[in-house]
This record gives sequence, C-alpha cells and structure tokens, in this order.
Amino acid sequence: MNLAWVYLAALALGAGFAVPVAAIGAALGQGRAGAAGIEGIARQPEAAGRIQTAMIIVLALIESLVIYALLVALILLFMFGLPHGKDVMTVIQAGH
Repeated sequence: MNLAWVYLAALALGAGFAVPVAAIGAALGQGRAGAAGIEGIARQPEAAGRIQTAMIIVLALIESLVIYALLVALILLFMFGLPHGKDVMTVIQAGH
C-alpha cells in the first residue's frame, strides 16, 4: 500500500474525529455548567444575575474550545494535508 494513501486516510480520520469529540466534550461540559448554574439560582435567587453572567461566560469559553478544534482540523486538512494541483494526479496514479 502506498504511504501517500495511508497519510491521507490518517489525516482525514484525525480531522474527522477531532470536531465531534470536541463537540461531545463541550456538550457534556455545557450541560454540567448549565445544571450547576440553575441549581445555584434555585438555592440563592437573589444572586441570579451574577450566577447567570458567570454561567454565560463559562459557556462561551467552553464553546470557544470547539471552534478551536474546528480551526485545527481545517488547518490540518487545507494547509498541511490535502494534495493540490499536480499533486492530486500523482497521488491518484500512485494508488493504481
């Protein structure tokens, strides 16, 4: 098997799994942060404004990690991995 195909397959799998794994982790984190925020507001309704502000900031920081994972996956694919121009035909011909 040609190493170019192995490289492209590994790159596609790595970039393909990066974003879903980050999204699942962020969803779990956001769920826990939301539950903790709601529980805090239920315990101290007078502090609802401060708790809500802190919770929104935390949720934004968690979501930014997913955006970073997406950017890293796109950089891997488009800057370092995908063949372009004449390299495409070289990779295709090397596989036959």
